[in-house]
Amino acid sequence: MTFKELGLAEPILKALEDEGYTQPTPIQEQAIPILLKGKDLLGVAQTGTGKTAAFGIPILHHLYEAISLRQNKRKIKALVVTPTRELAIQISESFTAYGKHTGLKNTVIFGGVKQGQQVRALQNGVDILIATPGRLLDLMNQGFISFRDLEFVVLDEADQMLDMGFIHDIKKIISKLPPKRQSLFFSATMPKTIVELSRKMLGDFERVTIKPQQATAERVEQGVYFVSKKNKPKLLVHLLHERPNDSVLVFSRTKHGANKIVKKLAQADIRSAAIHGNKSQTARQKALGDFKEGKLKVLVATDIAARGIDVEELSLVVNYDLPNVSETYVHRIGRTGRASASGIAISFCDQEERPYLRDIEKLIKQEVPRMPEHQFVDDGEDLSEPQQGPRPPRNQNASNNRNRNNNRNRNSNSNGNSNRSANGNRSGNRNQNSDRNRN
Repeated sequence: MTFKELGLAEPILKALEDEGYTQPTPIQEQAIPILLKGKDLLGVAQTGTGKTAAFGIPILHHLYEAISLRQNKRKIKALVVTPTRELAIQISESFTAYGKHTGLKNTVIFGGVKQGQQVRALQNGVDILIATPGRLLDLMNQGFISFRDLEFVVLDEADQMLDMGFIHDIKKIISKLPPKRQSLFFSATMPKTIVELSRKMLGDFERVTIKPQQATAERVEQGVYFVSKKNKPKLLVHLLHERPNDSVLVFSRTKHGANKIVKKLAQADIRSAAIHGNKSQTARQKALGDFKEGKLKVLVATDIAARGIDVEELSLVVNYDLPNVSETYVHRIGRTGRASASGIAISFCDQEERPYLRDIEKLIKQEVPRMPEHQFVDDGEDLSEPQQGPRPPRNQNASNNRNRNNNRNRNSNSNGNSNRSANGNRSGNRNQNSDRNRN
């Protein structure tokens, strides 16, 4: 199927051709016909599947077809709510690209910056508003935003809204929406809270599901290095030196961890930048802009901040920390397998993260290929399996050397090892219990 066969307005087809789009991705092929019929939609799909175009194109089509009926002053006809500033900006850029021949106008509002410029854009009139929840509610309460003429509403990345604590804000926004509207609800995962929220927002809806394992197994070349936590920086530096010309996105589980990675890379004369919630909007946008333009080769990001990253020809994704939620792994590696492109994703896995790896492999229904032995395997303390499981093969000489070093450097070695072993088992049991609770 081609975009032309979907019956889209000619100016939109021309814009898609300008962007080099000819055939829709699976979610676009399934969702666009439903939305062109005016039905509500529940989309279960991660980033990297072409989701923005799946909802953006039909909204632009409907608004363009009705453009002659619009009053002189532009009114907000479509609203897209999304969790992060980066993602909001990315969606706005997509609407601008797909709608550049339609005469339709969009604007984006988000927190972390002064509201003056955003308020002026709203007062000048817009057809499509892309917003983060906090700033949207703020400007609604100040009287700058009216939903009186609203026809289309999109709630994007609903599961991330939940993770970021926006659930109450979203409920307040939904309560202010006009009853007569077309609603689109997108989420990568569907926990109970998200299912309940979708029921409040959607009327008579159809569901489209793009399974995560389809997106990873088919396009992204994956690999995992087993490495101790303290040697992760050395392994990362080694990999980056091997690929000096590649654009590399490094994922950290925490904001503090992202900053530490940037410092470690700087010590090795590798320039990088971090983006996360504690960075100012100016700093985040500069880092992301430099990365997109190729001025910066290495970007370190947390999962939430990375939701707005859409970089063409991203060479490599590195999971410096394995995520403790399996679906997040799919989001991450999808950064380098955008739409129909292929990519490479490398993960670092220390002993505490082994249960996370097992959960990931269960989700994607395949074993992540083990990378060959490397020079940064540490003293084995982090890499040993818990006592109740099978141990990986060890180099006997290295083991003997470690024992001699331990005897020389530690007092009460026997008791210390016993305590450490017992603590390791308790830690492993805690991880396994938490994994069972998540599942």
